[in-house]
Amino acid sequence: MDLFGTAGIRGNAVADVNPELAVAVGAAAGRDARGDDEEFVVARDGRETGSALASAVAAGLQAGGMRVLDAEVLPTPALAYASRGRRGVQVTASHNPPEDNGIKLFVDGTEYDREREQRVEEYVAADAEYASWADWGDVESVGVLPEYRQAVAEYAREHGAPLDGLTVVVDCGNGVASLATPQVLRELGAHVVTLNANVDGHFPGRPSKPTPETVTDLRSFVADGDAAFGVAHDGDADRIVVVDGDGDVVHEDTVLAVLAEHYTRVSDADDPVVVTTPNASGRIDERVEAAGGRVERVRLGALHEGIADARGGGGDVVFAAEPWKHVHTAFGGWIDGVASAAVLSRLVADADGLGALREPVTERPYRKVSVDCPDDAKEPAMLALESALPEAFPDADVDTEYGVRLTFPDASWALVRPSGTEPYVRVYAESDGVDALVDDVTAVVADAVADAS
Repeated sequence: MDLFGTAGIRGNAVADVNPELAVAVGAAAGRDARGDDEEFVVARDGRETGSALASAVAAGLQAGGMRVLDAEVLPTPALAYASRGRRGVQVTASHNPPEDNGIKLFVDGTEYDREREQRVEEYVAADAEYASWADWGDVESVGVLPEYRQAVAEYAREHGAPLDGLTVVVDCGNGVASLATPQVLRELGAHVVTLNANVDGHFPGRPSKPTPETVTDLRSFVADGDAAFGVAHDGDADRIVVVDGDGDVVHEDTVLAVLAEHYTRVSDADDPVVVTTPNASGRIDERVEAAGGRVERVRLGALHEGIADARGGGGDVVFAAEPWKHVHTAFGGWIDGVASAAVLSRLVADADGLGALREPVTERPYRKVSVDCPDDAKEPAMLALESALPEAFPDADVDTEYGVRLTFPDASWALVRPSGTEPYVRVYAESDGVDALVDDVTAVVADAVADAS
């Protein structure tokens, strides 16, 4: 049974992530935690199916002997914050469309690692095992938002400069960021203008996933006004997209590079490490190395595992991120778009503009394309590409740990990896001649997929 993808369990709320599965996952998570952490905080985003699914998860946990703290509607980072010292479950499909939902599990502020996820999968696949009737857990309501918002604001004050009326536009996308980001930025002194700031599980303002194409209202609003910049969140507020004063979306790797350089420069660690993913730009390595740190990469969806590995190797992880999603390690071990908005705002105020922050970052052209590939052809195609790509590009250094990554002498690079959720093989590339590089790599990938299909 393969329940967990790169970001928890996700799928259609009727066909896949339905109440039957939610009860089973709750019971399995309780069975896994028995004798260890026997208290779970449970929350959900604003999706229409969230209330029923959260209740189903709670029922499974209680039947497994767990005490449940019902935190109701929260951003995912707020649930992660509340899971410190206990375990947590967030019912969310993040940026997926409104008909989907999902389940993410946390322990002590960190997402479950693969070992824990595999145990939960095994328990779901086995016959249900409940606690004795006298040992079923109870449920209690708990408030989380005020403490979380205050904690984010206090953490952000350690970075950058006071906002002093800085105008920031926040597009909450009808998601649960509406409950956190505007309030935190106002607490920090910003003048905040909001778009789509009511929680609505239908996402009427725009699709839940913020992209250059879906945040056109934000882009136009910022371009036509006097805001310093704008931010947009996805449905559960773990992602952040940044728009500059001209209404242009700032590349996600540039945002990542700015934050990574900042955290490296302010660190007093002997070995400051930034953890990121194979599809992240070389501009991150350049800025981190310029600040005296180093970069380590881990597979997509496993930043928490990469942080643990780097720390196990003696490094001090000062920041971890994949495109759109950031872990502020001195604040907590979870992905937090609200904290990103707060810290970035203070850095913009300190630099007297977003442009000054971006200026040192080398922004080469970047592209991502998808090659159709049936799920059963992914493994043989990737195996063939481990030899086919180095043969086609003999001047590149090759890394096959997380897909196939080619790094060229001029710092250009390309990555080929299978999608974990869709029938594609992804091709990422960054180069001054990115179109030609993508075309050449994609041709090799297409041949491998055709042979494997």
